[in-house]
Amino acid sequence: MIKKKFKSIAGLTLIEILIGVVVSTIMMAAIYTTYSVVNNTYGQVLEKAKVSRSSRDLIELLIRDIRMAGFKYYLGQNDLNYPKESYLEFKGGADTLKESHDPIIIISNQLGHQKLDDPPTTVTKNNSNDTCCDKIHIVYDDFNHLDSTQPYKRYKLTYYAKPKDDGTEGTGENTKPINPRYAIYKSKMSWIQSVDKDEGDWDENCPECYHDELIRDFVEDMEFIPLDANGKVLNPYPSPASVASRNNLYKVRAVDIRVAFKSEKPFFRFESKQGKERKLSGFSRGIRAFSDRNLRDNVVVTVYTRNIAAQGSY
Repeated sequence: MIKKKFKSIAGLTLIEILIGVVVSTIMMAAIYTTYSVVNNTYGQVLEKAKVSRSSRDLIELLIRDIRMAGFKYYLGQNDLNYPKESYLEFKGGADTLKESHDPIIIISNQLGHQKLDDPPTTVTKNNSNDTCCDKIHIVYDDFNHLDSTQPYKRYKLTYYAKPKDDGTEGTGENTKPINPRYAIYKSKMSWIQSVDKDEGDWDENCPECYHDELIRDFVEDMEFIPLDANGKVLNPYPSPASVASRNNLYKVRAVDIRVAFKSEKPFFRFESKQGKERKLSGFSRGIRAFSDRNLRDNVVVTVYTRNIAAQGSY
């Protein structure tokens, strides 16, 4: 009776248990691998969406302000006893950028900004071969009917870049910055000239003015290319620096903008191998190679400068 009872009991042998453990381990490894791949892909999608979203904000600011370049306000007949049109002194083609009222001035490969922007500000770049970043000055007029002292307004906006990092690592000759990149800043100045004055001056401290306002971090490059009415690149760029560049100040009809963004966190799983580095190019920049794990992405748009007219009409 006892033998028959044991024979009727079902069970697993040691070999069957080991097989089950092996199969379960393989299944768990497959599930973990799938999860890891999906999670990494999801993280990449989020990081790319973050780069795209923040890049769109900066590009929209640049588009809006460049479209305003050269704008003039005309009030016409009014009951406020204000001048029909702007009485503000206009200094076109001035000898220094500090004084210039020209609608767009582009300075290649220059970082930093200060009110007296001539001679150029000297700022250390991330490496000796780096050409980042261009700087742009934008001047436009506005109007405030509530300000009887100075109803007509004039503003100068400047977009520029400065190097940033997350500190340093290493010692001595091996010291290097952690996550080096650039950040885009913006400044705004106002031309102060009351109705009863024939002259004025730029002011950095007006209520609506600001300086060194951070617009976007984690930027690789920022480039502006001025185009004439035929879509050809204006060379030299519009600037009061020389006779040739002054002649191009009022020929600008569009500006190509390229901003290269860098992901805040590592995007790729591995660094690229030597000879297979990831590439980044620009309008007038040489192709640059990167071996780190960060994503870099170009955003390119063309903005039409609808308010810039011939110099004689200002």
